[in-house]
Amino acid sequence: MQETLKLVTQVFGVSGNEDEIRETITNEIKKHVDEIRVDAMGNLIAVKRGKKKKIMLAAHMDEIGVIATFIDDNGFIRFSNVGGVSQLTALGQRVRFRNGTTGTVSKEEKLEDIRGLKLAKMYIDIGCRSREETEKLVRIGDTANFVGDFTVQGNCAISKAMDDRSGCAVLIELIKSLPKTDNEIYFVFTTQEEVGLRGAKTAAFGIMPDCAIALDVTITGDTPECDKREVKLGGGPAIKVKDSSYLAHPAIRRELENLAVENGIPYTLELLDRGGSDPGAIQTTGMGVPCGGISIPCRYVHSPAEMVSLEDLENCVKLTSLFIKNYK
Repeated sequence: MQETLKLVTQVFGVSGNEDEIRETITNEIKKHVDEIRVDAMGNLIAVKRGKKKKIMLAAHMDEIGVIATFIDDNGFIRFSNVGGVSQLTALGQRVRFRNGTTGTVSKEEKLEDIRGLKLAKMYIDIGCRSREETEKLVRIGDTANFVGDFTVQGNCAISKAMDDRSGCAVLIELIKSLPKTDNEIYFVFTTQEEVGLRGAKTAAFGIMPDCAIALDVTITGDTPECDKREVKLGGGPAIKVKDSSYLAHPAIRRELENLAVENGIPYTLELLDRGGSDPGAIQTTGMGVPCGGISIPCRYVHSPAEMVSLEDLENCVKLTSLFIKNYK
């Protein structure tokens, strides 16, 4: 798991530009599935054939980032967000464009009160002294991800893009160790989740599964002075109950809870009052899809230093494996 997680988190894949991460995942799984295809939205769909229920397992492979909107005469790059980028988290961070060009995010010096900080008052400095020099490396419309090296500390892993490459890693490990089942399993690595759950909706429409499980990260309630939540790092998978786009299908949620209890897998329940995720798009596809969510507890979501528990990831693999084996 650790090596898979390191591999997938460090690849470029800002929403709408998932080519490199899709290729990386394809190379990891192509020997272990019966079919691989890419749809019009760029979703990667890998299939293990079966004769019974069609089960869709989804994890989004895009990550948040920034996009260049203007280059001034001195070579500084103004930018906008791609997905949920916090100006406070972004300040002072490094970003890397697809071609490898790296820059520092800073703010206008005339800003006196940090509470007034907005992305419109910030810029990226790549060390150039003119617009012409910058344009040799970065053009308007180019996207960049945040730089965050992969580190393991004890049982925790820290990196950029744990949201949701950790979910992708769970699916990859599941593909490689898939239990015997007569069900037909569709492993879907979705695109553009961070900008509106777009890939999951089109993928689900193309598959029209009998049921679906989406894997993504979720925020925890175990850091100082945070909002009170059941979810905690090391507490096992979080079975999703609701977020702003989704209410759990009762039977799917009940099945996940029962499997966890019967097999000694620790778990918590996830309830978010804001933020959407792929299950919300999948469940409303076509005439509706019974859909559940298995969430990975993650500290510091949407930062370059997102933190997950390796033990939680292994338990996510176990719980998802039990679901696809037992679903009838």
